[in-house]
Amino acid sequence: MLMVSAAEFQRNFGRYQDEALKQPLTITRNGRDRLVVVAVEEYQRLKQRDRVVRKTEELSAAELEAIANTEMDPRHNHLDAELK
Repeated sequence: MLMVSAAEFQRNFGRYQDEALKQPLTITRNGRDRLVVVAVEEYQRLKQRDRVVRKTEELSAAELEAIANTEMDPRHNHLDAELK
């Protein structure tokens, strides 16, 4: 990932705008990561991965059945103790 200071980004906005189309661009301020600039296609791809929260009443019978029939990976059985 390309990194550039905020001052450098401002001085060469057009150049870094083009770079952000190729790869994410981290903008730093006082040596610390501050922002990341990405192409709109990458942003839209990431937004599509957002989780949707719905009430159980909104789920279909098939969805409820699918949830009821799921099984936890046995590697996580030790987490059951957290519920007690």
